[in-house]
Amino acid sequence: MSEPTLDFYYFETCPYCQKVLNVILELNIFVNYKDIYEDTNNMQKLMYITGRKTVPCLFIDGIPMHESRDIMEWLRENESKLKKIAE
Repeated sequence: MSEPTLDFYYFETCPYCQKVLNVILELNIFVNYKDIYEDTNNMQKLMYITGRKTVPCLFIDGIPMHESRDIMEWLRENESKLKKIAE
């Protein structure tokens, strides 16, 4: 089974996004970062797919997951299956 593609939609000053970012860094997981304010295309895509601009949102192989607690739990439970950042 190949590693899932992870796209993380967020913005820097969101406290819930920061909680998820901390887990991503702690676990050394590779994700594609999609700042919704830095690039408005990210905001438009998020709204088009999910119908809302709520972050954090982690797309797992194209399927969105909202709620920071759910995202952090999923990352921890699936850590062994996720691509790591080369050190």
